[in-house]
Amino acid sequence: QVQLVESGGGLVQAGGSLRLSCAASGRTFSSYVMGWFRQAPRKEREFVGMITRSGETTYYADSVKGRFTISRDNAKSTVYLQMNSLRPEDTAVYYCAASVSITKLTMTSKSGYAYWGQGTQVTVSS
Repeated sequence: QVQLVESGGGLVQAGGSLRLSCAASGRTFSSYVMGWFRQAPRKEREFVGMITRSGETTYYADSVKGRFTISRDNAKSTVYLQMNSLRPEDTAVYYCAASVSITKLTMTSKSGYAYWGQGTQVTVSS
């Protein structure tokens, strides 16, 4: 089992940048596919992006493609979400999640991830 803790959220102006971190406590971090999700007030949790176990491949939602970058450092048991060109509609609580049994069909769904962090608030002002 793995415990996840997000950090790095805050308030930024539109067009600004922010980097979120997700630290994992488990010793098998490299065995997990890692995903990022976000949830705005009164909205469903939505997929942001994911990264494979060794970091070779990433996949992003169309809404953030070209602006957000996911990376991971397995030696530090940490996954990152670099967010550039932020927009007010990016305002949400951001969650990292870990999956041990993901498929192409479930990698963009919250049901594909077994473990979740507590979330970190990102607010983008106009």
